[in-house]
Amino acid sequence: MTNITVAKGDGIGPEIMDATLKIMEAAGAEIKVETIDIGEKVYLQGHSSGMAPEAWESLRRTKVFLKAPITTPQGGGYKSLNVTTRKTLGLYANVRPCISYHPYVATKHPVMDVVIIRENEEDLYAGIEHQQTDEVTQCLKLITQPGTEKIIRFGFEYAKAYGRKKVTCFTKDNIMKLTDGLFHSTFDKVAKEYPDIESEHWIVDIGAAKLADTPENFDVIVMPNLYGDILSDVAAQITGSVGLGGSANIGAEYAMFEAIHGSAPRRAGQDMANPSGLLLGAIQMLVYIGQPQVAQKIHNAWLRTMEDGVHTYDLFKEGVSTKKVGTSGFADAVIERLGQEPQQLAPIAYSAGTTHKIQGHFDKLEPAKKDLVGVDIFLHWNGEDRDPNVLGDILSKFTSGPFSIQLITNRGVKVYPNGNPETFCTDHWRCRFTSKKMDQPSSYNDVLALSKMITEAGLDIIKTENLCRFNGELGFSLGQGQ
Repeated sequence: MTNITVAKGDGIGPEIMDATLKIMEAAGAEIKVETIDIGEKVYLQGHSSGMAPEAWESLRRTKVFLKAPITTPQGGGYKSLNVTTRKTLGLYANVRPCISYHPYVATKHPVMDVVIIRENEEDLYAGIEHQQTDEVTQCLKLITQPGTEKIIRFGFEYAKAYGRKKVTCFTKDNIMKLTDGLFHSTFDKVAKEYPDIESEHWIVDIGAAKLADTPENFDVIVMPNLYGDILSDVAAQITGSVGLGGSANIGAEYAMFEAIHGSAPRRAGQDMANPSGLLLGAIQMLVYIGQPQVAQKIHNAWLRTMEDGVHTYDLFKEGVSTKKVGTSGFADAVIERLGQEPQQLAPIAYSAGTTHKIQGHFDKLEPAKKDLVGVDIFLHWNGEDRDPNVLGDILSKFTSGPFSIQLITNRGVKVYPNGNPETFCTDHWRCRFTSKKMDQPSSYNDVLALSKMITEAGLDIIKTENLCRFNGELGFSLGQGQ
């Protein structure tokens, strides 16, 4: 018997959760449920994460979370419960199978069978944002070596465990050469450990276009957080319905399983909602907790139900469907077919102990030799019609140690010296001070002295970023036009 924490959520959540639990019980799942409250009413009680302390205690006991969709109240101050849970519990891997069920679910891609594995904790979803000036806001994109290596190795281990033949990586490292560049280079390094699995990399924009056009050319795709969030929904939709998508969030000790759709409050209480997304998430959970035979029985019964044309309103179509049912009626139909296998769709076979054995890991790096060779000083400046030459002339008067002004960029484009007059400038300026010899290291005292001079001149410093070499390699990007 495995203890699990269950949250029925908001909107259609209680109905689809009841249907899912009913099916699992009928199939003989050996689970003991601890029910917690999450979502809208908990937010409105003053818990900004949408989860009360006693709910966290339940999760610490069970380490397995089956969660229905929630509603986040309108207005500021309410944190994403999903993001909070993923980060708090270290759920670094998001797994979303995207499979077509042609001809029972309409799709332009009848043979699609793609698994998207998304890094779940960092990237732009670190949530570190600042208003820099009147006109400019900033969101920090954080890509770490440990986080990247864990998720990529998880992707290859998943492919190995499930007999998948290829792992593809999507990044935008032609533009973000350091952050996405780290993700790509780590992918290439890890791929060498799996010579029996084909590997490839695509720039995310053309990769996304190919995914939407010919998804049958992909198998497992591993991506940073933002791209994975967007493209897993795209992939689910082009299979025929986001409503059929289930999701697993896996960490070293904890796991959370859910549907990928929302709480649909307009459908709440009408016995109309399709429980399939949550049920497919629960099937992943059963494999994770070591009950693959129960998962297999439910999954095949669900496929047979779809094949027999017993559909909820969202999928019902004359000529394909045979019977329109509600949430509870769909659960009953799946239960009636327990022990049966589909006749047209491919039956499912889960081997014992698969998913819960999959983990990523990372190799600890040796500390690099780090040399400070400059500083970017960011200014909020509106003077002299925002003429970068005026600002450059002011800053050229300031030197500290080996540092003097090298260039100024605005929105990443070089505007001083020798900028183009056509370039539009905001009130946010990156002013790069470097050593005349880029291999001449300095100390942070020179940065402090330089910042003091600039501040005393009446200029508004927003922030500074040290420019360093790591083992002799540049640890910063060059400005466009530099």
